[in-house]
Amino acid sequence: MTNSPRTTTTSAAPPARAGRREWTALGVLMLPLLLVSMDVSVLYFAIPAISADLEPSGTQQLWIFDIYAFVLAGLLMTMGALGDRIGRRKLLLLGAAAFGAASLVAAYANSAGTLIAARAVLGVGGATLMPSTMALVRTMFTDPAQRAKAIGVWSGVMTGGIALGSVLSGVLVQYFWWGSVFLVNLPAMALLLVLGPVLLPESKNPAPGRFDLLGVPLSMAAVLPVVYGLKEIPSEGWHPLYVVSVTVGLLFTALFVHRQRTAASPMIPPALFRGRGFAPAVVLNLVSAFAMMGSAFFTTQYLQSVLGKSAMEAALWSLLPSVPIGMAAPLATALVQKGVERAYVVTAGFAIAAAGYGMLTLAGTDSLWLVLTACAVLASGIVMVMSQMTDLALSAAPVERAATASSLLETGSEFGGALGMAVLGSIGTALYRHGIPESAPAPAHETLGGALAVARHLPGRTGDALATTAREAFTHGMHGAGMAGAVVLTLAAAGAATTLRGKRRTSRTSPSGATPCS
Repeated sequence: MTNSPRTTTTSAAPPARAGRREWTALGVLMLPLLLVSMDVSVLYFAIPAISADLEPSGTQQLWIFDIYAFVLAGLLMTMGALGDRIGRRKLLLLGAAAFGAASLVAAYANSAGTLIAARAVLGVGGATLMPSTMALVRTMFTDPAQRAKAIGVWSGVMTGGIALGSVLSGVLVQYFWWGSVFLVNLPAMALLLVLGPVLLPESKNPAPGRFDLLGVPLSMAAVLPVVYGLKEIPSEGWHPLYVVSVTVGLLFTALFVHRQRTAASPMIPPALFRGRGFAPAVVLNLVSAFAMMGSAFFTTQYLQSVLGKSAMEAALWSLLPSVPIGMAAPLATALVQKGVERAYVVTAGFAIAAAGYGMLTLAGTDSLWLVLTACAVLASGIVMVMSQMTDLALSAAPVERAATASSLLETGSEFGGALGMAVLGSIGTALYRHGIPESAPAPAHETLGGALAVARHLPGRTGDALATTAREAFTHGMHGAGMAGAVVLTLAAAGAATTLRGKRRTSRTSPSGATPCS
């Protein structure tokens, strides 16, 4: 590859090997990816300090926390299509500037409304950064083996950022003030704006056609109500409002799909799903996100409410599984490159993750190391799958649609994560409530946190008995969710073994710019 920025178009030339410039550029790309993933969890410990300072209402507090993820999920497909049109590097730098500016506003916000608005702009910036980084990896690394390694790094940074965000926020809030959790974004975004134009190549679709303006509101109307409803169901139950929200979103999904199939220049070309392996990759990636977020719903509460760890202690303990998790993607890549069929690697990943869920079913109310080991096993298997599905999807998609393909993967992950929390969370909650005596006060029937709060105000043994019963009921609910998760992942393993057979990585590039999977 050349040592100067270039505009990438389709080519039938054999894939060139990336050099020092491209690997250095990958390091630069990891900065925004790390920060975007961290912002999902960076407010975990900052919310109490924000509440004391800005005094938001209950509704405002929820929006401070959730608006980032909602805007991010709703705009991913739009920004992916926009990146293919105007250039992925250009969109990345615009998003970095917006992300940095919004971080500065959020850090010094003097009202809840200002902070909510800043978090919304952070979501817009995040929606530009995530598909752009993945698409640029696709265009910089045309050699399949090198691209697989780069995607493994991408997957590891993405997973690690979510875990690191909560710990970093706890440290910063303890020693500085809550606005510092946003200020840490500024140096990285400044570095990206300086080095990006020098190191990153520009790439875009040379013949994008007209932009699908109607597809933008339809895509947001399809994604946002579904994600909102699914995120609220685990904690609030199957309230009619959330069921209606999901139903409305699914109706708009049908309209969006119809629009994409009939429009002359659709935002998401249906032909993209006819790429060899692309559709299975999106679906299996969604299942992976289902498993990852579904388990997180229980393990975070288990560490804090069942074992009694403080928020900071729970976050620090949760870093331990990151060591084997960080090795999972490189291991999967190495196996495929040594000739092991991808279907076997992905099937093994799902089987490993299912074993992790199985381990959760063995946990008692004092099983710290068992739960941490289960988390490590489960997440390692999932990261193996995700890294391979990302590689497969980007290899199957034409290079001119790299950002669009990336945005579909990320949108699927948002759906899968919300669905995992809704389905497994509902199973766990139902079993928890079944284990609480009918004579217990109403708040104890809602959540484990509510039961422990009630128990603290009850006299002596009565309070201790309720707390013990609630912890056992929650653990029993985790067992039920673990069994359900193991079943889903076992079915996914069978599906992967069937749909991915024969889809190997090749070393040649097709005339359309996509690397075929044969």
